[in-house]
Amino acid sequence: QLQLVESGGGLVQPGGSLRLSCAASGFTLDYYWIGWFRQAPGKEREGVSCISRYGGSTNYADSVKGRFTISRDNTKNTVYLQMNSLKPEDTAVYYCAATRSSRAWLCRLDEYDYWGQGTQVTVSS
Repeated sequence: QLQLVESGGGLVQPGGSLRLSCAASGFTLDYYWIGWFRQAPGKEREGVSCISRYGGSTNYADSVKGRFTISRDNTKNTVYLQMNSLKPEDTAVYYCAATRSSRAWLCRLDEYDYWGQGTQVTVSS
């Protein structure tokens, strides 16, 4: 059974850092693009960052460029999202998702098929 499990969320002060992990089981991760998405209270889920099968191509939302870095270690079947200089507006539930779509690079929700349960990130003093 294909499963994605996020971890690493928590409470952090503005300006702080967190690293999220997305661990895959039941499938070989390197067949898939992986995306990180987030949903803040009262808002629609949005794309944060996506990474190609072997990490050669990445895509970031303008709101996180220069602060977040996506990476993957296919030997560990895990994708990471390093989040630095966090802001209160980064507060959201963060989800990872997988797809084999040819349009995965668009980093759009409707292109991603398999989703994790999410991890809460709260940025507050």
